[in-house]
This record gives sequence, structure tokens and C-alpha cells, in this order.
Amino acid sequence: MPTPINESNRPEKQPVAYSILDLAIVSQGETMKQTLSNSLALAQAAEAAHYTRYWLAEHHNADNIGSNAPSLLIGYVAENTTTIRVGSGGIMLPNHSPLLVAEQFGTLAQLYPGRIDLGLGRAAGTDSPTARAIRSDFMQAAQAFPQEISKIQTYFSPANKQAAVRAPIAEGTEVPLYILGSSTDSAHLAAKLGLPYAFASHFATTHLHEALRIYRAEFQPSAVLQQPYTIVAINAYVAATDEQAQQLFTSLLRMFVALLTGGAREALSPPTAFNEELAEMWRHPAVQQMLKYSFVGSKQTVKQQVQAFLAETQADELITASAMYALEDRLTSTQLFAELMAELNGEL
Repeated sequence: MPTPINESNRPEKQPVAYSILDLAIVSQGETMKQTLSNSLALAQAAEAAHYTRYWLAEHHNADNIGSNAPSLLIGYVAENTTTIRVGSGGIMLPNHSPLLVAEQFGTLAQLYPGRIDLGLGRAAGTDSPTARAIRSDFMQAAQAFPQEISKIQTYFSPANKQAAVRAPIAEGTEVPLYILGSSTDSAHLAAKLGLPYAFASHFATTHLHEALRIYRAEFQPSAVLQQPYTIVAINAYVAATDEQAQQLFTSLLRMFVALLTGGAREALSPPTAFNEELAEMWRHPAVQQMLKYSFVGSKQTVKQQVQAFLAETQADELITASAMYALEDRLTSTQLFAELMAELNGEL
């Protein structure tokens, strides 16, 4: 049985947790090895700045993303940190056998007890041909997502010891499960299962508020969670000045424009100024919608944006994503975001 998720039972005014979601974005001119090393450096910085958790996403067939095998990266990060929770944001379950997922995360939990999270998503994390190459019956597996989650819960349960099919290394390891989503379907499921819910509003913004409403209204207490617990994803770009943060944000802006136009998708070096060409990109309706929850500016500017967003969403936790070109800029942003969250939480 997964461990009870104690952060959900906090009093109403308990501080809002803050975490990091990492896709291991490859910057232009950077090797995959350097990208993965940078992910570790970011996780270590997050741990030093008292972030709650560090999650790694799953994507395939994308030359600008190094997070293809999150369970391996989770082990790499957990081995080289000591206190921060490390997990998946998420494992795209239709790509995998529930038994193998349980064995992998059970192994991680044996090695790093009390620090491993298992976030589960229904999407492929890739294009349709690649999804079929990963698993020929992907569509059937996606439709069976609730049943596949139930199988994972069974494999983690000590009560499964007498079953014909087991994952002994996972039994009783108390790995908490999180449901990830970008639509209202996932909200219904997370509520029904009584599991915490993480919404991918760093790129899927349209259904955020409705999904949160559904999840909270329909939530059924479970053995692991007595009250709803929401994690909301945002893009966070914090720098010394608003102008500098806007420059750093252009790396993500150009990546999203590339998604729409078929251009290069690496994190590009920011220009010396936020020029009219970039401003035109930012005005594109699709880009504006996808990046609606992007908080960009100095610490004071982003603090005000985050404060308003928390008032809107009543999120229990924020998880931040970014695609900055230079590691040092992301480390700075990570530290500044931690400081503004500490201020909002009344800790500074």
C-alpha cells in the first residue's frame, strides 16, 4: 500500500510547497551528457534551496529532450542528493508494463527509502508513430489507464505476497502515486481514486480551473489521502531585472514557436534584447494560450504574479518548469524563486 501523503493534511494556512519539473532540455551546442549533468546540478541546487521535490518527465523521439528514461535519471539524481524527493512527472503508463514500473520504482525505493515519487500520465510523450513503436497496443493501454494504475497499486501492496504474479522488491515500499493530467478526464480519475493530482498548466492551460474544480468536488478520501491535494505546473523565469528575465524567456518562446512551425527546438541563446520579432512571436494566439501561466520578471514581479495565481487556484504546491539556455541562469532563477516562495510563506 502506498504511503499516506502527509502534506495533504496540513492546516489551511500551512506554506505552499514548491518543486521543479525537468525535461532535461538540450541547449544549442550542448551534448546529451552535459544536459544530464546539468539536470543533476539543478537538482542539487533545488535541494539546497529547500524545494520539496524534483520530477523528471518522459519524452521520446525529440532531439532537444534528454529525459527519455526517467527511472534511470531518478536513480542518478537520488544517488547524488540526500533529502529532496525525486520522482517522475511522469511515467507515461501506456508505454510500460505495470509490473515493470512497480519493479523499477520498488528498486528505487529500496535504494532511496522515503524519497521516491511515482507520477503517472496517460499520454504517450511523443508522436503517434513513435508511440506505436514503443508499444503496438498503445491505444488499448491508454484506454485501460485506470486498470493499469490499479495493477501498480496491487504490486506495491504487501497483501500481494500470495499472488501468482508479484513484484517482491516493490511490496511495502510505500511509494506514493500521483495522477498527472492536462484535461478534465484526469481530474475525474484522480478524485475517484483518492490520489493527489498534478496538472500540466505550464503548457496545457485551457482546462486548469475546471479540472481543479472537478477534482475537489468529486474527491473521495482513500487510504493514502484524506483531502484533495493539487500540484499546479507553471513556467518560472526569475532574474535580477524584468528585462533580463524577458531575455531568458525567449529561449522557451522560440521553442514553442518551433513546435508550431517545424523549426529547430533546442534551447537557443537569448538575444541581447527582446526585439520586435520576438514580441511578434509572443503575440501569436497559440503561443499566448500555451504559455499563459508563465511568470517572468524580477523576484518582486514574479512574487506578485505567483501570489495572484495562488489566490486563483488555491494550489497546494507549485511545480516550476523552464527551458533556459544557460545553466547558471537557471540556477539563479531557482534560487530567486525559492526566496520569493519563502517570503510568500512567511518564512523570510
